[in-house]
Amino acid sequence: MADPLTEPLVSAARKNDPAALRAVYESLAPAVLGYLRAKGCEDPEALTQDVFLTVFSRISTVRGGAAGLRTFAFSVAHARLVDDHRRRERQPSPAPYDPQLDTRSTGSAEDAVLQSGLVAAQMLDGLTAAQREVLLLRVVADLSLQESAEIMGKTVNTVKQLQRRALLALREQIAGKEAAEDDKEDQQHVQQPR
Repeated sequence: MADPLTEPLVSAARKNDPAALRAVYESLAPAVLGYLRAKGCEDPEALTQDVFLTVFSRISTVRGGAAGLRTFAFSVAHARLVDDHRRRERQPSPAPYDPQLDTRSTGSAEDAVLQSGLVAAQMLDGLTAAQREVLLLRVVADLSLQESAEIMGKTVNTVKQLQRRALLALREQIAGKEAAEDDKEDQQHVQQPR
């Protein structure tokens, strides 16, 4: 089959003849599209259109007849392909999200609050009944020393002392847990083979 891209057709296309430009496109576009697909272009149809926008904007400067036009079209296609690959390297396309493949999970805020509430309750269990009562009135109920003293039937100084001792006991519990966790980590590092 004879090549539809003839010298007279290229000459007419250089003069921006619409029928000639269409014939040039129909002659070269399938090959350019195939080239871009084979090279792994992300959107070969769009890139083919971009190639021909460039080819048609500069067709009047192309020399060498039909062979020169074909060479120029594939030169532009190659340059656009290189640009496409560079763009993708700089800005990779995001992978589609599939919730069934995502194994990550986090607890809900409700779970976190309940867990912290359990930890707080365990820590309060290590205090005397009076110390627990003072902390609950002062911290949870947000009552003043005077109000807490009235509710508990104690003096303000007694409530201050109970609060201070309760906070010291909690601080010791926290320090003990941190030390136990550090010891556990140290033991894990020692037990791991090198």
